[in-house]
Amino acid sequence: MFTAKPVNAVSMQRSNQDVGLSPTAAAAVASCAFTVPLAMSASSSPSPNHPRIMTWYLSLREPRFKPPDWTIPLAWAGIEAALSIAAYRLLRAAPSVDRTKALSLLGWNILMIGGWNRLFFRGRRLSVSTLAASALVGTSAAFVKAAAPVDRTAARAGLPLVGWVAFATVLTATIWRLNSRQVPGVANTGR
Repeated sequence: MFTAKPVNAVSMQRSNQDVGLSPTAAAAVASCAFTVPLAMSASSSPSPNHPRIMTWYLSLREPRFKPPDWTIPLAWAGIEAALSIAAYRLLRAAPSVDRTKALSLLGWNILMIGGWNRLFFRGRRLSVSTLAASALVGTSAAFVKAAAPVDRTAARAGLPLVGWVAFATVLTATIWRLNSRQVPGVANTGR
């Protein structure tokens, strides 16, 4: 006769932190959420290493509500660190359709962060940058929604991105509007 062993509630709860990638592999892959946007942005950010971009950026008229320049990299560092945490937690979760969808959206968002920087600073395409920022609001919100059933902490880690890119969309649109009549080449507003 078969007798089932008693199962307690603790053994029934299989932690999603035990079934995905190993901690080391998940951490290695998740670090890309921080390093990829940083690397993509470094090639086109206004800095002494990019004097033409810096000159153009400093020529732009900006709204009063724009944060000081030194705060923007700090905000992005925090956002990208949060996205790395989200990626780690999702990569440790059990493979599923929901997990794949959340990770795919996270990957797109990571690439779009670096892509926006290149559109705005290197390409000087203020109109397209505004549209890209708006699209990033949508994809980042979609990421939060997709991650929630897999890992609520990972979903919450995406909320700073949603808020920041919503603000960045308004900021970019305002910069575009303020500079739409400047001399071409000084503040090229789109192509």
